[in-house]
Amino acid sequence: MKSVIIVPARYASSRFPGKPLAELTGADGSKKSLIQRSWEAAKAVDGPSVFVATDDTRIKAACLDFGADVIMTSETCRNGTERCADALQHLENDFDLVINLQGDAPLSPAWFVSDLIGYFENGGVADMATPVLRCSDETLANFKEDRKAGLVGGTTAVFNSEHRALYFSKEVLPYADAPQTPVFHHVGIYAYRPNALCDYLSWDESHLEKIEGLEQLRFLENNAHIHCQEVEARGREFWEVNNPEDVPRVSKVLQELGVS
Repeated sequence: MKSVIIVPARYASSRFPGKPLAELTGADGSKKSLIQRSWEAAKAVDGPSVFVATDDTRIKAACLDFGADVIMTSETCRNGTERCADALQHLENDFDLVINLQGDAPLSPAWFVSDLIGYFENGGVADMATPVLRCSDETLANFKEDRKAGLVGGTTAVFNSEHRALYFSKEVLPYADAPQTPVFHHVGIYAYRPNALCDYLSWDESHLEKIEGLEQLRFLENNAHIHCQEVEARGREFWEVNNPEDVPRVSKVLQELGVS
């Protein structure tokens, strides 16, 4: 399948203004911006071409400095999915899949994306697919610690026996006081069929999307089929940069992985 990865990035984050340009420290002490590290994660995927999509000239300049291809999108894009849909209109090639690897997810392993592509190559019928990762004890503790501190951390996913998404939330779902209750961390990567991405732009911002601040809920509220692809951590810790407090957390993981 012919695929493209788009890394959406915006400067005006309400929780973390200027987030894409925040510096993360690697194993050798080198500092690189969050958007560069996320772009490098996307470039590690074998096959797809990679573009950064932004409406901010500061992000564009930084991306051009480290060699990324940049698509300038509308300032009216309200989330990464809308930005990917906008960016797709600037690309001439016909793609079977458009992959959104968000600009705050530098710890995304290449196999997360490959597993999504594999789902569609093996006959998957969903409109879009997204990875889910069974929470480790440490990740679940981080979720609960953030919520107690009033921070909006990662997202959890609930799905049925066929891995069709039922709901996504920034709360810990399902209610999980019992240790044996599986909680799945939603990884901020999406693989869309192009027609589903175009449909998204035609729908109004949905009620649940506004409440949760989660763009994928617009698909669910319009009866789109989202496949939750369970992926393996392979011993790696996954976390996004949602708040300034996440910068040292993610930097620590990069250093443990030996990423410079």
